Amino acid sequence: MTAPEIGTKNMTLRLERTLAEKVQAIAEVEGQSVANVVRDAIVEHVELRRSDPRFQSLLEETMKRHAKLLKMLADA
Repeated sequence: MTAPEIGTKNMTLRLERTLAEKVQAIAEVEGQSVANVVRDAIVEHVELRRSDPRFQSLLEETMKRHAKLLKMLADA
């Protein structure tokens, strides 16, 4: 994976000790940093969600609900 893009956001992540150890082991075996392994996993998770019809349906519902709320605020 390439270096983080400019405009990145720092985040704190708390993991159970055993999961953190597994991530550390993966990073060591692959010769990557833990940050890169976690970043790659998040990218994969986001892409899976984007192609998931159920998630897309929930996203559409959320967008409609937010549009209604924003309209109500604008009309107030």
